[in-house]
Amino acid sequence: MRGRTVKEHLKEKMKDPGFQRAWRGLDEEFEVLESIIKAREKAGLTQEQLAKRIGTKQPALSRLERGGFNRATVETLRKIAEALDVRLVVRLEPKKPRANARAR
Repeated sequence: MRGRTVKEHLKEKMKDPGFQRAWRGLDEEFEVLESIIKAREKAGLTQEQLAKRIGTKQPALSRLERGGFNRATVETLRKIAEALDVRLVVRLEPKKPRANARAR
């Protein structure tokens, strides 16, 4: 018996509405984390170098990049943006209609 891939496992879990809501609720967090990592890599900085620029330690930045975003403040994000020479944009947008809501 072979194991399932992550993609197969996720497809199965997405059948559970509670799991699906929780997963979709992380979309914004994943977008911010991904943009931080991409901007850091584009700038050619290691976690240690960026951490030093924003006045923290590498393990703290590593935790943030691994998903510890829920404790990050806007001020921390501002410091990261400044250190990476990018602009921090925070805005509220209307929610996109759910696929199953349109089908009704």
